[in-house]
Amino acid sequence: MKKSDFYFDLPERLIAQHPLEQRDASRLLVLNRADGSVTHRHFRDLIEYVQPGDCIVFNNSRVIPARLMGHAVGRTTPIEVLLLTDKGDGLWECLTRPGRKTREGVELTFGDGMLTATVEKVQPDGNRLIRFHYEGIFLEILDQLGTMPLPPYIKEKLEDQERYQTVYSKTPGSAAAPTAGLHFTDEMLDALQNKGVKLAFVTLHVGLGTFRPVKEEEITDHVMHSEFYMMDEATAEQINSTRKAGGKIWAVGTTASRTLETIADEDGLVRAQSGWTDIFIYPGYRFKAVDHLVTNFHLPESTLMMLISAFASREMVMEAYRQAIEQEYRFFSFGDSMLLY
Repeated sequence: MKKSDFYFDLPERLIAQHPLEQRDASRLLVLNRADGSVTHRHFRDLIEYVQPGDCIVFNNSRVIPARLMGHAVGRTTPIEVLLLTDKGDGLWECLTRPGRKTREGVELTFGDGMLTATVEKVQPDGNRLIRFHYEGIFLEILDQLGTMPLPPYIKEKLEDQERYQTVYSKTPGSAAAPTAGLHFTDEMLDALQNKGVKLAFVTLHVGLGTFRPVKEEEITDHVMHSEFYMMDEATAEQINSTRKAGGKIWAVGTTASRTLETIADEDGLVRAQSGWTDIFIYPGYRFKAVDHLVTNFHLPESTLMMLISAFASREMVMEAYRQAIEQEYRFFSFGDSMLLY
């Protein structure tokens, strides 16, 4: 299967530059996988589709202010560092710009020396392994010095940083938001529970590899990035009891989907665990754990387009996207939502 099979032409005006004032006021395109029919609703209508006894699985990872601006010690040229993956003991995998200014051994400083760092290794893909030196709590320093790493297609300034967090975000560690969950409000979560729906939470720290373009024309040649995930005993029990009772498992976002499909056995049952996943889901994959999927609209030729095309079919998804463009849905991180039902 070719990368170009997942291409579509998107007018730039449809790329959402800011979130709507009310999270659940976004539009919801409902794709019925049984017959390919499309219905146009609003996100708050999602509650009508979820049944008592179902379980919705959310990714509770929280975005960290991962973009740092500093410079090399003794220099004045600005250097941007984007934190990607925590390797432990102050060591992070990072993107840097300009790369030529961050060779191995370069010493960096941020915030008048509040935070310093050493470039320890330049990896084959160009990412840097950088060790940070500081006193106190690293995340508190990031809160002071860092900014939210919004995707490059968002050109407008985000006034309220919490709008790039889900209302249920809990565990810091993502370089990008699990954006399918941005539409949920506390009131919606309460309404779902009052309807008899179980709410379960996994953690998958979203890396920017999710958004990197697929370069190979044959998609099977693409090498997927790894992301860290966690599922606790309580969540595993909620999912397994739902499955055994005949309820449906809903995944909010491709990150929750990848976590569930990484952990699930052939019967869709899961167990508490943590680790790294590089699962790459594309057409031909058989889903084991996810029955219904809530997701945003994705970039052309992305691994996320390939995942949802595996969940429905490429033809159904491309037709749904054609209708979304025709109806002028808002696209990408701050855009509208889609239910594959």
